[in-house]
Amino acid sequence: MAQDPAVEPDGTTPRGEGAARDATRRGVLFGAGIVGAATLAAACGGSGDDAGQGGQNGGQTGGKAGDQTGSGAGDGSGGGEGLGAASAIPVGGGKVFKDKKVVVTQPAQGQFKAFDATCTHRGCPVGDVSGGTINCPCHGSKFKITDGSVAQGPADKPLQEKQISVEGDRIRLS
Repeated sequence: MAQDPAVEPDGTTPRGEGAARDATRRGVLFGAGIVGAATLAAACGGSGDDAGQGGQNGGQTGGKAGDQTGSGAGDGSGGGEGLGAASAIPVGGGKVFKDKKVVVTQPAQGQFKAFDATCTHRGCPVGDVSGGTINCPCHGSKFKITDGSVAQGPADKPLQEKQISVEGDRIRLS
């Protein structure tokens, strides 16, 4: 009867060969872990880069918005991102454009103001405009519709003002 040289007569493997098999198993598991970690890092890294670029270009989305606002500033024709109809903004109130992260107010007839819709307290999006204030639902901060200043804390900094233009009944980010 021929005996496998890798197996001792008592049925065990020599110490060196079993260790080699364990090392191979560890190598395979380690390699699989590295591949999984690299895949996860690539997936997470891709979305973080996109978000970072969006924050660097002043809130504009996509290249076309940047192209439109870059050269048409002097002629008053169609520059900037469209927000909506001026007639949709109530006098003494305002409207939150969640997708654009902007709140537009009309403190007095024909006077429009725009502010970043991110609360300066903890970064929550503001929820609505009522009673002459822009209101954050997270912790109760309120900001004046006239200038974005704090009307009630806990926020201690005003909302950042945004530049808009009104052409006829259309409101656009400048």
